[in-house]
Parts: sequence; C-alpha cells; structure tokens
Amino acid sequence: MLELEHGFRVVDVHARLDPDDGAVVASRGREVSPERLQREMHQAGVVQSAVAPGSRPAGEGYLRANNAVARLSVDRPFCAFARLNGPRDPGESPVSRLRNLAAAPADHHTDPGDVEQYAYDSRLHGFVLDPVNDGLPTEETLEQVADAGEPVLVHGGRGFPPSAVADALLEYGFPVILSSFGGYPLDRALMGEAMELLDSYDHLYLDTAFVRFRDVLETGLLEHPDRVMFGSGAPDTHPDVGVMEVLTLDVSEDLLDRALSKNAARVIEGLAPGADA
Repeated sequence: MLELEHGFRVVDVHARLDPDDGAVVASRGREVSPERLQREMHQAGVVQSAVAPGSRPAGEGYLRANNAVARLSVDRPFCAFARLNGPRDPGESPVSRLRNLAAAPADHHTDPGDVEQYAYDSRLHGFVLDPVNDGLPTEETLEQVADAGEPVLVHGGRGFPPSAVADALLEYGFPVILSSFGGYPLDRALMGEAMELLDSYDHLYLDTAFVRFRDVLETGLLEHPDRVMFGSGAPDTHPDVGVMEVLTLDVSEDLLDRALSKNAARVIEGLAPGADA
C-alpha cells in the first residue's frame, strides 16, 4: 500500500501484537511480526499505537504474552497494554449469574497481584479486557485495576453488549475505551446504545475500530467530540483503512484532530505528544 499523506498526528488505541508468529499463522492465517505491524502503521501515518496480545488457548494465562509485548514495544512506536482474564461469565442471563456465584480463579487467571505488578511496570500503559474470550476478572482484581487508574480497552459486542459493560465495569471509575463503539461486528443498534451511555458516564470512551457506518462515526464525533478515539483494529485490517474512514468524514478538522490524536493523548499517557519522540 502507498503511504498516506495527511497533516494530522495520528495515534491508535487498538492494535494487536502477538509475540509468537507461529501461533498467529495457525490461528489467524496471517503472520504479523512487530516489524510488519510497525511498517503498516508507518504507511498509515500512525505515530504511536497501543498494542496488546491476542487471545491465548484455553487454560493459558497472559503473563508471558504481556511481558513479551512489553519487551517488543521497547524502541518501537508501540504503547504496550496488558491483557487480563478471569473466571466470571460475562453473560447477563440468570444461568451466568448463578455460575458466577461459584466462580473461583484458576492459576492462569489474572489476580490482584498481577495487576499491581503491571501497574508498576513502566513499559505498560493500560489494560485490555475481552470478556467473551477470556472471562471477566474477579471483583477484587477489578478493584486493583481501579487503584492503578490506567485506561482499559474493552472488547464489546453481542456477547458483551454496552449494558453489560455498564453493569460489570463502569462502576469502578477507571477510564473505559469501548472498542468498535460497542457494536462489533457491525451492530448499529449496539453502537447506538453505547453512545447513549456516554451521557451517563464521563469516563467512557468509544474507539472507531471496524465501525464502517459513516453516519455513526459522524454522530459520535458531533455529539461527543471528546469521547471518540481512533482505533485501527490492526492487523486484522490495515490501519490505512481506518485512517481513511475517519479522514473522509464530513466533520471539521478540529473534530478529526480530536478523534485521531487529542482525545487518546488525554487519556493514555503513552500516546501523548512527546511519548513518540
């Protein structure tokens, strides 16, 4: 792909970096090395990207993968996030609630001590939750996340809709960046629900990854200009695609600048100007 030329500083709050390429090829069919991800970000004009490991096999924790991503981010334009897991079912049904009453963390689940270690690691700048694939951490672990005060990127969607995000996470008060406007994959109704939540929670933000509805993106920016952040979803999609979709919105340059950089820089220290120097 040709390099994009635009006059904006662009940072990305949502990218995946897998430390073991062999596993990526086996599970996703595409090799994505740190070098390739860095090259694709450069082509899109992205100066800094928040990265976290992809999903691991059942029964395997994220400690090694998180440490590897943090190590691979050094001297690269990457801002490493630690991915967390847990024993609780993210569903909202009575069966899920019953299961959670008896849920106990296993050895591979993230515990409060892990979060405390991540918070003290200067190479890590936030956390990632994917409740459908990884389960929800315990309440004690989430309280430790709140004490850390770092932002949390949350993978939402039909298996973990905005209402579940509100019930399970927003009470803790840490900054939550809800991926894909809460509607992955392409669920316009859920995206609308997520935008409605912005009126009630001033620590909730939405990222643009895989949001292909221009009117949804434009409405989000016009009605909530400080709460929308660019996320590419790379490497599942080339960051050029996401950048171009934002750049072609019918909104002012000021709103584009907020979405592409300023909003994220305010919430994620590692993406602020100077962090990419």
